[in-house]
Amino acid sequence: MYNKLITNIKPLGFTWETLDPFLFCVHHLDHYPAGNDQLGPAASLAGRNLGQDFTTKDGWRMYHGEIIPGFPAHPHRGFETVTVVLKGFVDHSDSTGQPEDMVTATCNG
Repeated sequence: MYNKLITNIKPLGFTWETLDPFLFCVHHLDHYPAGNDQLGPAASLAGRNLGQDFTTKDGWRMYHGEIIPGFPAHPHRGFETVTVVLKGFVDHSDSTGQPEDMVTATCNG
């Protein structure tokens, strides 16, 4: 059956193409190794571009982290944030350092 609403079908990768410059969509699927006592991976970080590691080496990425995988403090001003966790968990805090179990926000400033 032909559907006029679907104009294009592409395989989903790490980043998803969007038409809106304020819509940033990324699919993360990382299979992290066991952790160490510094909350980082108990695995070698050799060969990784620490601080800018977006290559899926050994099934996981460090992203912007140098010791702990993840993202440093960054603003969400001017756009909506939605996080969907299908397996595992996300450790997230707001700009004041308060932990958040579920992040839904309209960011105005």
